Amino acid sequence: MMNWFSEWWRGGTPVVEPAVARDVARLAQLHGASFARGWGEGEFESMLSERNTLVHRLRLGRNTVGFAVSRIGADEAEILSIAVDQAHRGRGLSRTLLMTHLGHLAGRGVRTIFLEVEENNQPARRLYDRTGFVVVGRRERYYKQPSGEQLNALLMRRDLS
Repeated sequence: MMNWFSEWWRGGTPVVEPAVARDVARLAQLHGASFARGWGEGEFESMLSERNTLVHRLRLGRNTVGFAVSRIGADEAEILSIAVDQAHRGRGLSRTLLMTHLGHLAGRGVRTIFLEVEENNQPARRLYDRTGFVVVGRRERYYKQPSGEQLNALLMRRDLS
């Protein structure tokens, strides 16, 4: 009984599942709140219609609180974006989302996964370090901020095989 109550209090059991067309508004909202240049609904609609793109949503109860997007090419993939709602960060949900997403990529034959992360984004870097990603390169002034500042990106890799 107490376990059920604690799950209910936290918003429910996390569920990672394929995103669908009706999710695009929420995915765009989450992306816009998480990144300097947010993707619009049209961008998410396009990604959902592409055969080589995998989009998962993270749900707590009926609420979508996160997502992960990857593009697949042969036996490699790139994580294009991953985000969890600010109100739900720090609870391990991003790890659940990422690991489930990676499992689905492996199930599609992906053997190597890449991503770029802003060099000073310590929470994201900790997540990727703890889930087996390693730095394999650096891109100078890769991210452009609304202020005009340009931030470096680290290129990271993880083998899934």
